Amino acid sequence: METIEAILEKAQQRAKELGLPYKGALLPIEAYRILQEQMQAQLVDVRSYAELDWVGRIPGAIEIELRSYPGMQPNPHFFDQLTSQVDKSLPVLFICRSGARSNQAAAMATDMDFAECYNILEGFEGDKDEHGHRGKESGWKAAGLPWVQS
Repeated sequence: METIEAILEKAQQRAKELGLPYKGALLPIEAYRILQEQMQAQLVDVRSYAELDWVGRIPGAIEIELRSYPGMQPNPHFFDQLTSQVDKSLPVLFICRSGARSNQAAAMATDMDFAECYNILEGFEGDKDEHGHRGKESGWKAAGLPWVQS
């Protein structure tokens, strides 16, 4: 089994290769291992409250929507909520539906002087399958990681 240090090193290398502005990019199973073994790591789910209610939640995640349903307008309080609920000096792992909003959130938090920001690639539901459905091919749910239906 890979060590946490090896997982973080791989995530940091991925971020460099992809030209990302934040510390690292993690696969869902890697993020879960970090959350299990590195107690100071914080998980921030940036999906809308509608997505959390209808699709499912990750137990223990800090929920701060980056964009609000309907219309997916930017949350004007995102920065204030993030700084009041998340410790800037500790690792922060961001997740959304597919990895796009969490990518944006990780970049924004890095600009706000958060020390270690990571994006969870594939997100909660992952990419669409051949039928246009998410949650079966990739992502947190497809990996069989803990989540609850609302």
